[in-house]
Amino acid sequence: MKEYELKYGCNPNQKPARVFIQQGELPIQILNGRPGYINLLDALNAWQLVKELKKATGLPAATSFKHVSPAGAAVGIPLSDVERKIYWIADDMKLSPLSNAYARARGADRMSSYGDFIALSDTCDLETAKIIKNEFSDGIIAPSYEPEALAILSGKKKGNYCVIQIDQNYIPEHVERKDVFGITFEQERNELVINDELFENIVTKNKIISEQAKLDLTIAMITLKYTQSNSVCYAKGGQAIGIGAGQQSRIHCTRLAGQKADNWFLRQNPKVLNLPFKDQIKRAERDNCIDIYISDEYMDVLADGNWEYFFKLKPEVFTKKEREAWLGQMKDISLASDAFFPFGDNIIRAHKSGVNYIAQPGGSIRDDNVIHTCDKYNMFMCFTGIRLFHH
Repeated sequence: MKEYELKYGCNPNQKPARVFIQQGELPIQILNGRPGYINLLDALNAWQLVKELKKATGLPAATSFKHVSPAGAAVGIPLSDVERKIYWIADDMKLSPLSNAYARARGADRMSSYGDFIALSDTCDLETAKIIKNEFSDGIIAPSYEPEALAILSGKKKGNYCVIQIDQNYIPEHVERKDVFGITFEQERNELVINDELFENIVTKNKIISEQAKLDLTIAMITLKYTQSNSVCYAKGGQAIGIGAGQQSRIHCTRLAGQKADNWFLRQNPKVLNLPFKDQIKRAERDNCIDIYISDEYMDVLADGNWEYFFKLKPEVFTKKEREAWLGQMKDISLASDAFFPFGDNIIRAHKSGVNYIAQPGGSIRDDNVIHTCDKYNMFMCFTGIRLFHH
């Protein structure tokens, strides 16, 4: 297949629309459903991310993409009992390394992952398909599918779920192009390899970094490589836990990603884990309700006349003091930025979310201030010397 006709482009009024390849054949096969323009943008960006994560870590990788940026990305590290609960994975559900990766990628920011496009680094197995079956998702891209997994996925969305198979040996041209307003842009592909060598230029007094932190920084940086800039990524335990994408200000990236990381940790509080939801409340409604419950807007779900819809019994308020005390236990978080931090305020905000390890390009005229702020909190920071803008 050299060309694939699309229903429309980014919006219904943008017709005709297609994807095509100049030489050879498209490296994808549509096994089920009909992908749209944005679906394919998500799929091809997401596939690059998981392919690179697998190569860098040696572990199965997964990502959850929305509007050409990842909502989550992770590698196949087993889930803890608490993580199973916050990701809605049943205690008796069997998990493979790949399904662990997707559960993490999907579960870190469930609000943003709603209606995601999934990418898997390895053959989609039955265990992973069973998780996807229970989630609201637009489609998936993977190098291959087990027959039982393909049958489950093809049955989603009344048989219209988009399933794409990609040739994992496909290598694109070294030069990439795109048209904007009738003008063609051309550049070399960003084929920069992200590995532990990038963490060797340590500029802080604290020069100790764990192997887990190196893994988390690698995940954060590869995630940023395929995230719309400006962007910042928090990571812990083999997964991204907060991604701030597409902000004009660096501090806004740090705050947005930090708030998502905070929410990920707040959801692990026993008060949240034990919310007495009614049986008929669906996952998406639970996710929305939890997001409000752990915020300052909690009365929107706890007010009389409202709580009765969600809960069997009225929950206690999760007070600001309780939330702050719980967040005070966050630690060993890794953070990467796609460009340098211009001010120390980013470090102060990162510290509030338990960040201990930072990787950033360096090169600001205020590097000394940023380093001093890290030293104040005994944080590890390295200058990678590389920028990861993506547009």
